[in-house]
Amino acid sequence: MGRKIAREETMKLLFQMELNKDFSDGVIELYLHENDFADDEVDYITDAVNIIRENLETIDKIIDNNIKGWKLHRLAKVDLSVLRIAIYELKFRDDIPIQVSINEAIEICKKYSTDESSKFINGVLGSFVRTGMDKNE
Repeated sequence: MGRKIAREETMKLLFQMELNKDFSDGVIELYLHENDFADDEVDYITDAVNIIRENLETIDKIIDNNIKGWKLHRLAKVDLSVLRIAIYELKFRDDIPIQVSINEAIEICKKYSTDESSKFINGVLGSFVRTGMDKNE
């Protein structure tokens, strides 16, 4: 099904992990085992979740630096998960164009969150890109 589905499933997994405060390998393995994914989807999900876990402090700091007037812990968990995926793609994946990452994040928000959230996500990611992606750590 491709990367679009893989992004959505990554968001669902990160949402679950954040909600339960359990970022363990066992959660990932169980999620992958209970769902039927194509090999490329498994590759994306595992790469994304592992890199996000390894760089969670950096990614969350980037988000925090770009959410004017908000606190990270007050963000909706769906929005936080979407932002983590988008920052992962923007910072750690050279094979995905910036605009694709932003557009996909907005589309996931429209599907799983609110219209206001999609505007918020667009603003946060736009700020990150405009202020220099390397300077945001």
